[in-house]
Amino acid sequence: MTRNPPSVRTAASRTHPFSQDGSGVRWAGIRQLFRACSRPGPWRRGPVLAVLALLLGLLMLLHAEITDYGGLGSLVETFLPWFGLFVPVLLAGALWRRSASAVVALLLPVTVWVSLFGGLLGDRSHSGGDLVVAGHNVGADNADPAGTARDLVASGADVLGLEEITPQARPVYEKALAEAYPYHAVLGTVGLWSRLPLSDVRPVDTEMDAGPLGDSKPAAAKLPYNRALRATVATSRGPLAVYVVHLGSVRVMPRSGFWTDSRDRNAKALAKAVAAEPNGRLVLLGDLNGTTDDRALAGLTSRLRSVQDAAGDGFGFTWPATFPVARIDQILVRGVEPESSWVLPPTGSDHRPVAAGISW
Repeated sequence: MTRNPPSVRTAASRTHPFSQDGSGVRWAGIRQLFRACSRPGPWRRGPVLAVLALLLGLLMLLHAEITDYGGLGSLVETFLPWFGLFVPVLLAGALWRRSASAVVALLLPVTVWVSLFGGLLGDRSHSGGDLVVAGHNVGADNADPAGTARDLVASGADVLGLEEITPQARPVYEKALAEAYPYHAVLGTVGLWSRLPLSDVRPVDTEMDAGPLGDSKPAAAKLPYNRALRATVATSRGPLAVYVVHLGSVRVMPRSGFWTDSRDRNAKALAKAVAAEPNGRLVLLGDLNGTTDDRALAGLTSRLRSVQDAAGDGFGFTWPATFPVARIDQILVRGVEPESSWVLPPTGSDHRPVAAGISW
C-alpha cells in the first residue's frame, strides 16, 4: 500500500477549501460589504441623543406650559439659563457617535436659548445717569454689619434699600450709614437710606399674614416683621416712588417639592400695590426670591422693567454670594430710564448687592 509523502499531506491540510479558485477571497469581501451595509448611517446613529436634544429645546421653548404642581414650573424657570449647559454635553455625544441627526436636532435648543438669553450676553450699559440706586439683602446671619455698611457707602449709591435687617443689627446700620445718608426709614425688617429727603413713608401690605388670624392682627403687631415699605424720594427732577421689598422665602421640601406659597402670595399683593401707585416714576429694590423669568413675578414684570435686562452686563447673578447661580435680587423700574446695572462685590451676606444708574 502506497502512502502520500508527509510533506504533501501537510500542505493539503493548510489549504482553504475555496482557495483553489479564489472563492474564499470573494466570500470575505461579501461579508465585509454586508457588515458595512448593515451599520447605521450618520442619520440613523444616536437616536436617543437626538430625542434628548429635541426635548431640551421643547422644555425651554414651552417652559411657561410646565405645570407648577409642587413648584416645578417655578423651579425650572429659576434656573432656566443653566439648561443651555446641556447643549455642549449633547454635542460632544453627537460627535462621538457621529450622529448627524443629533447634531441637527441640537439646532432647536440652541435657537431657543439664544432667543431667550442671547440679548443678555455682553454689556448693555450706557454712560451717565441722574441717580444711583442700590439694594441689598444684608442677611440676618451677617457677622459684620458694620463692614457691610462701609461697603455699601463705598458704592456711591444715592438711594439704598436694605432687607433682612435684624433688631440687633439695626443700630449698627443706622450709625454706620448716618453720615453718608442723612435721611432714612426702617419699618420692620426693611429700610431705606437716602441722600435726598424722604416723605410719605409707609408699610406695604404683602399679606405676610394670611387668613382670618392675620386679618385680626393690629398693624402694630405686624410692624416688627414687616417686609415691604414705600417712600417718596424728593429728587431734582421731581418725586420718585421707591419700594423696598423682601418677598417670602422659597424652600425645597422632600414631600411637597419646591415650596413657594408665601412668595407667590406676597408677589400678588405687591403687584396690586404697584398697580395702584399713583406716581408714574417708580423704583423697586428687593429680594424677590425669584428671577424675572419666574411666572410668579409676572404681575410685577409685566408692569416694571428689569434694569439688569435693559442695561446690565451679563446675567447679573446674585445668589448665593460665594457662587451666584440666580438673580433673585432685583431692581425694577417704571417711568425712568435704566442707564447701567451692576452687581457689587460680596459682603458678609449670602446675597450680593445690586446697583443701577437711572435717568429721566
